[in-house]
Amino acid sequence: MTTSITSSINKSVNNKSNKPLVIKIGGAILEKKDALADLLKIIASLKNQPVVLVHGGGCVVDEVLSQAGFITDKKHGLRVTPKEQMSLIAGALAGSVNKAIVATAASLKLQAVGLSLIDGGMVSCRLSDKNLGMVGEPSAHNSKLLDTLLDANFLPIVSSIGSLANGELVNVNADDAAVAICKLLNAELLLLTDVNGVKDANGDYIVSLNKAQANLLIQQGVIAGGMTAKVNAALHAASQLRRSIAVASWQSPEKIINLIKGDAIGTRIQPH
Repeated sequence: MTTSITSSINKSVNNKSNKPLVIKIGGAILEKKDALADLLKIIASLKNQPVVLVHGGGCVVDEVLSQAGFITDKKHGLRVTPKEQMSLIAGALAGSVNKAIVATAASLKLQAVGLSLIDGGMVSCRLSDKNLGMVGEPSAHNSKLLDTLLDANFLPIVSSIGSLANGELVNVNADDAAVAICKLLNAELLLLTDVNGVKDANGDYIVSLNKAQANLLIQQGVIAGGMTAKVNAALHAASQLRRSIAVASWQSPEKIINLIKGDAIGTRIQPH
Protein backbone atom coordinates (compact mmCIF):
# COMPACT_ATOMS: atom_id res chain seq x y z
CA MET A 1 0.00 0.00 0.00
CA THR A 2 1.56 3.24 -1.06
CA THR A 3 1.57 6.38 1.09
CA SER A 4 -0.51 8.27 -1.47
CA ILE A 5 -3.23 5.63 -1.51
CA THR A 6 -3.32 5.43 2.29
CA SER A 7 -3.59 9.22 2.47
CA SER A 8 -6.42 9.15 -0.06
CA ILE A 9 -8.27 6.52 1.96
CA ASN A 10 -7.95 8.37 5.23
CA LYS A 11 -8.96 11.69 3.66
CA SER A 12 -12.07 10.20 2.07
CA VAL A 13 -13.08 8.34 5.22
CA ASN A 14 -12.59 11.40 7.39
CA ASN A 15 -14.98 13.29 5.12
CA LYS A 16 -17.69 10.65 5.50
CA SER A 17 -19.98 9.63 8.31
CA ASN A 18 -19.03 6.54 10.26
CA LYS A 19 -21.85 4.42 8.87
CA PRO A 20 -20.60 0.80 8.99
CA LEU A 21 -19.63 -1.06 5.84
CA VAL A 22 -20.60 -4.73 5.61
CA ILE A 23 -18.41 -6.67 3.18
CA LYS A 24 -19.41 -10.18 2.13
CA ILE A 25 -16.82 -12.60 0.78
CA GLY A 26 -17.30 -16.11 -0.57
CA GLY A 27 -15.21 -19.23 -0.65
CA ALA A 28 -13.29 -18.37 -3.82
CA ILE A 29 -11.18 -15.68 -2.14
CA LEU A 30 -10.22 -18.17 0.57
CA GLU A 31 -8.49 -20.32 -2.02
CA LYS A 32 -6.12 -17.44 -2.75
CA LYS A 33 -4.45 -16.37 0.49
CA ASP A 34 -2.80 -13.34 -1.13
CA ALA A 35 -6.21 -12.08 -2.30
CA LEU A 36 -7.63 -12.35 1.22
CA ALA A 37 -4.57 -10.59 2.65
CA ASP A 38 -4.88 -7.81 0.05
CA LEU A 39 -8.51 -7.24 1.02
CA LEU A 40 -7.66 -7.19 4.73
CA LYS A 41 -4.86 -4.70 4.09
CA ILE A 42 -7.38 -2.34 2.52
CA ILE A 43 -9.68 -2.83 5.52
CA ALA A 44 -6.75 -2.17 7.87
CA SER A 45 -6.18 1.15 6.08
CA LEU A 46 -9.75 2.32 6.74
CA LYS A 47 -8.81 3.69 10.13
CA ASN A 48 -12.08 5.48 10.92
CA GLN A 49 -14.44 3.21 8.97
CA PRO A 50 -16.33 0.52 10.93
CA VAL A 51 -16.27 -2.71 8.91
CA VAL A 52 -17.95 -6.07 9.40
CA LEU A 53 -16.76 -8.98 7.27
CA VAL A 54 -19.35 -11.71 6.55
CA HIS A 55 -18.15 -14.90 4.89
CA GLY A 56 -19.27 -18.15 3.38
CA GLY A 57 -16.90 -20.87 2.30
CA GLY A 58 -18.61 -23.15 -0.18
CA CYS A 59 -15.40 -24.54 -1.64
CA VAL A 60 -14.16 -25.62 1.80
CA VAL A 61 -17.55 -27.13 2.68
CA ASP A 62 -17.59 -29.07 -0.61
CA GLU A 63 -14.15 -30.52 0.20
CA VAL A 64 -15.09 -31.48 3.76
CA LEU A 65 -18.32 -33.14 2.63
CA SER A 66 -16.53 -34.99 -0.16
CA GLN A 67 -13.93 -36.34 2.26
CA ALA A 68 -16.78 -37.60 4.46
CA GLY A 69 -18.41 -39.37 1.51
CA PHE A 70 -21.26 -36.90 0.96
CA ILE A 71 -22.44 -35.52 -2.38
CA THR A 72 -23.19 -31.79 -2.57
CA ASP A 73 -26.65 -30.93 -3.90
CA LYS A 74 -27.77 -27.45 -4.93
CA LYS A 75 -31.08 -25.97 -6.08
CA HIS A 76 -30.96 -22.74 -8.09
CA GLY A 77 -27.46 -22.09 -6.81
CA LEU A 78 -28.43 -22.65 -3.15
CA ARG A 79 -26.90 -25.45 -1.08
CA VAL A 80 -29.17 -28.22 0.16
CA THR A 81 -28.19 -29.06 3.75
CA PRO A 82 -29.36 -32.47 5.05
CA LYS A 83 -29.39 -32.68 8.85
CA GLU A 84 -26.63 -35.30 8.86
CA GLN A 85 -24.28 -32.81 7.14
CA MET A 86 -24.94 -29.88 9.45
CA SER A 87 -22.22 -30.61 12.01
CA LEU A 88 -19.58 -30.84 9.27
CA ILE A 89 -20.77 -27.63 7.62
CA ALA A 90 -20.85 -25.75 10.92
CA GLY A 91 -17.38 -27.02 11.78
CA ALA A 92 -16.03 -25.90 8.43
CA LEU A 93 -17.62 -22.44 8.31
CA ALA A 94 -17.74 -21.35 11.96
CA GLY A 95 -14.55 -23.27 12.73
CA SER A 96 -11.71 -23.69 10.26
CA VAL A 97 -12.76 -21.07 7.69
CA ASN A 98 -13.64 -18.40 10.24
CA LYS A 99 -10.49 -18.89 12.28
CA ALA A 100 -8.27 -18.91 9.18
CA ILE A 101 -9.64 -15.48 8.23
CA VAL A 102 -9.23 -14.21 11.80
CA ALA A 103 -5.65 -15.48 11.87
CA THR A 104 -4.81 -13.76 8.59
CA ALA A 105 -6.34 -10.53 9.90
CA ALA A 106 -4.40 -10.84 13.15
CA SER A 107 -1.15 -11.25 11.20
CA LEU A 108 -1.88 -7.82 9.69
CA LYS A 109 -2.37 -6.29 13.17
CA LEU A 110 -6.15 -6.09 12.83
CA GLN A 111 -8.21 -6.58 16.00
CA ALA A 112 -10.32 -9.35 14.52
CA VAL A 113 -13.02 -11.29 16.36
CA GLY A 114 -14.50 -14.48 14.90
CA LEU A 115 -18.27 -14.84 15.31
CA SER A 116 -21.30 -16.68 13.96
CA LEU A 117 -24.81 -15.30 13.44
CA ILE A 118 -25.80 -16.86 16.76
CA ASP A 119 -23.41 -14.83 18.92
CA GLY A 120 -25.01 -12.08 20.96
CA GLY A 121 -28.37 -12.95 19.40
CA MET A 122 -27.43 -10.69 16.49
CA VAL A 123 -29.49 -12.66 13.94
CA SER A 124 -32.48 -14.95 14.44
CA CYS A 125 -33.34 -17.68 11.95
CA ARG A 126 -36.36 -19.66 10.84
CA LEU A 127 -36.22 -22.74 8.69
CA SER A 128 -36.32 -21.96 4.98
CA ASP A 129 -39.49 -22.94 3.13
CA LYS A 130 -37.52 -23.69 -0.05
CA ASN A 131 -37.04 -27.40 0.76
CA LEU A 132 -33.31 -27.00 1.34
CA GLY A 133 -33.00 -29.02 4.55
CA MET A 134 -31.29 -27.32 7.49
CA VAL A 135 -31.06 -23.94 5.82
CA GLY A 136 -32.09 -20.84 7.77
CA GLU A 137 -33.74 -17.62 6.69
CA PRO A 138 -32.06 -14.87 8.77
CA SER A 139 -33.59 -11.78 10.33
CA ALA A 140 -31.80 -8.90 12.08
CA HIS A 141 -32.37 -9.16 15.83
CA ASN A 142 -29.89 -7.56 18.26
CA SER A 143 -27.03 -5.21 17.34
CA LYS A 144 -25.58 -4.77 20.85
CA LEU A 145 -22.60 -7.12 20.40
CA LEU A 146 -21.58 -5.69 17.02
CA ASP A 147 -22.12 -2.10 18.23
CA THR A 148 -19.83 -2.79 21.18
CA LEU A 149 -17.12 -4.36 19.03
CA LEU A 150 -17.22 -1.67 16.36
CA ASP A 151 -17.12 1.10 18.98
CA ALA A 152 -13.95 -0.53 20.33
CA ASN A 153 -12.39 -0.67 16.83
CA PHE A 154 -12.62 -4.44 16.45
CA LEU A 155 -13.17 -6.13 13.09
CA PRO A 156 -16.03 -8.65 13.48
CA ILE A 157 -15.66 -11.59 11.09
CA VAL A 158 -19.00 -13.39 10.94
CA SER A 159 -19.60 -16.90 9.59
CA SER A 160 -22.96 -17.76 8.04
CA ILE A 161 -24.00 -20.31 10.68
CA GLY A 162 -27.18 -19.55 12.60
CA SER A 163 -29.64 -21.33 14.83
CA LEU A 164 -33.37 -21.86 15.11
CA ALA A 165 -35.40 -20.90 18.18
CA ASN A 166 -35.10 -24.51 19.41
CA GLY A 167 -31.30 -24.33 19.31
CA GLU A 168 -30.74 -26.39 16.16
CA LEU A 169 -27.90 -25.15 13.96
CA VAL A 170 -28.72 -24.05 10.43
CA ASN A 171 -26.69 -23.14 7.38
CA VAL A 172 -27.44 -19.64 6.05
CA ASN A 173 -26.66 -18.40 2.58
CA ALA A 174 -23.81 -15.95 3.15
CA ASP A 175 -25.37 -13.29 0.92
CA ASP A 176 -28.56 -13.42 3.01
CA ALA A 177 -26.47 -13.34 6.19
CA ALA A 178 -24.74 -10.19 5.00
CA VAL A 179 -28.10 -8.61 4.21
CA ALA A 180 -29.33 -9.32 7.75
CA ILE A 181 -26.17 -7.82 9.29
CA CYS A 182 -26.50 -4.81 7.02
CA LYS A 183 -30.09 -4.25 8.16
CA LEU A 184 -29.04 -4.76 11.77
CA LEU A 185 -26.48 -1.95 11.56
CA ASN A 186 -28.18 0.22 8.90
CA ALA A 187 -24.90 -0.21 7.03
CA GLU A 188 -23.67 0.02 3.47
CA LEU A 189 -23.37 -3.37 1.77
CA LEU A 190 -20.72 -4.65 -0.63
CA LEU A 191 -21.07 -8.16 -2.04
CA LEU A 192 -17.66 -9.31 -3.28
CA THR A 193 -17.47 -12.06 -5.87
CA ASP A 194 -14.88 -13.40 -8.30
CA VAL A 195 -16.17 -11.25 -11.17
CA ASN A 196 -16.38 -7.50 -11.63
CA GLY A 197 -20.17 -7.45 -11.54
CA VAL A 198 -23.22 -8.82 -13.34
CA LYS A 199 -22.99 -9.44 -17.10
CA ASP A 200 -25.62 -8.88 -19.77
CA ALA A 201 -26.43 -11.17 -22.70
CA ASN A 202 -23.43 -9.81 -24.64
CA GLY A 203 -21.04 -10.57 -21.81
CA ASP A 204 -20.59 -6.91 -20.87
CA TYR A 205 -20.71 -5.78 -17.26
CA ILE A 206 -23.87 -3.93 -16.24
CA VAL A 207 -23.35 -0.67 -14.36
CA SER A 208 -26.86 -0.51 -12.89
CA LEU A 209 -29.54 -3.21 -12.58
CA ASN A 210 -33.10 -2.99 -11.27
CA LYS A 211 -35.53 -5.77 -10.33
CA ALA A 212 -37.38 -5.92 -13.65
CA GLN A 213 -34.13 -6.08 -15.64
CA ALA A 214 -32.69 -8.71 -13.31
CA ASN A 215 -35.80 -10.92 -13.48
CA LEU A 216 -35.71 -10.79 -17.28
CA LEU A 217 -32.03 -11.80 -17.35
CA ILE A 218 -32.75 -14.64 -14.92
CA GLN A 219 -35.65 -15.87 -17.07
CA GLN A 220 -33.38 -15.75 -20.12
CA GLY A 221 -30.69 -17.72 -18.30
CA VAL A 222 -28.18 -14.89 -18.64
CA ILE A 223 -28.00 -14.66 -14.86
CA ALA A 224 -27.72 -18.23 -13.55
CA GLY A 225 -26.30 -20.45 -10.82
CA GLY A 226 -24.69 -18.78 -7.85
CA MET A 227 -25.05 -15.34 -9.42
CA THR A 228 -28.85 -15.77 -9.28
CA ALA A 229 -28.72 -16.11 -5.50
CA LYS A 230 -26.31 -13.17 -5.28
CA VAL A 231 -28.48 -10.88 -7.40
CA ASN A 232 -31.64 -11.91 -5.54
CA ALA A 233 -29.93 -11.24 -2.20
CA ALA A 234 -28.79 -7.84 -3.47
CA LEU A 235 -32.30 -7.03 -4.75
CA HIS A 236 -33.74 -8.01 -1.37
CA ALA A 237 -31.15 -5.87 0.42
CA ALA A 238 -31.71 -2.90 -1.85
CA SER A 239 -35.47 -3.14 -1.33
CA GLN A 240 -35.19 -3.48 2.44
CA LEU A 241 -32.56 -0.78 2.82
CA ARG A 242 -34.09 1.47 0.14
CA ARG A 243 -30.75 2.11 -1.50
CA SER A 244 -28.50 0.51 -4.08
CA ILE A 245 -26.17 -2.41 -3.29
CA ALA A 246 -22.75 -2.90 -4.87
CA VAL A 247 -21.69 -6.23 -6.39
CA ALA A 248 -17.98 -6.12 -7.25
CA SER A 249 -14.81 -8.21 -7.48
CA TRP A 250 -12.54 -9.13 -4.58
CA GLN A 251 -9.74 -9.27 -7.14
CA SER A 252 -9.62 -5.45 -7.07
CA PRO A 253 -9.96 -4.67 -3.34
CA GLU A 254 -8.50 -1.20 -3.80
CA LYS A 255 -11.82 -0.23 -5.41
CA ILE A 256 -13.34 -0.29 -1.93
CA ILE A 257 -11.64 3.09 -1.59
CA ASN A 258 -13.85 4.35 -4.43
CA LEU A 259 -16.93 2.94 -2.71
CA ILE A 260 -16.11 4.81 0.48
CA LYS A 261 -15.71 7.99 -1.57
CA GLY A 262 -19.14 7.43 -3.08
CA ASP A 263 -17.99 6.39 -6.55
CA ALA A 264 -19.62 3.58 -8.53
CA ILE A 265 -17.89 0.20 -8.51
CA GLY A 266 -19.04 -3.10 -10.01
CA THR A 267 -22.77 -3.43 -10.63
CA ARG A 268 -25.19 -1.35 -8.59
CA ILE A 269 -28.36 -3.26 -7.76
CA GLN A 270 -31.19 -0.76 -7.46
CA PRO A 271 -34.07 -0.87 -4.92
CA HIS A 272 -36.77 -0.53 -7.60
